[in-house]
Amino acid sequence: MTIEILPRATNDILSEFRFYEQQAPGLGRYFRESIFADVESLRATAGVHSRVFGFHRSISKKFPVAIYYQLFADVIRIHAILDCRRNPKWIRRNLGDRLKPTNSLP
Repeated sequence: MTIEILPRATNDILSEFRFYEQQAPGLGRYFRESIFADVESLRATAGVHSRVFGFHRSISKKFPVAIYYQLFADVIRIHAILDCRRNPKWIRRNLGDRLKPTNSLP
């Protein structure tokens, strides 16, 4: 199964990396490694996560972030990686245009 991380999700990772790196040197790197491990685990668990805003949502094992993704026959497409501590209205608004459900690959 292929994992595709869309550009805005990559930007989400970078933003969170910077936040955690400001908290303590090296914490950003630990965050990045943990998130990529969570993403990789989707190869085995994709599709079992609850749907939120029309997309599967996997919660990180070590950080308060959620991975929003779509599942196709052989592709896991990650649209967003967002901090769960944010107001749900902010999350819904942030997902907005980038998380429009589709039934097929482009």
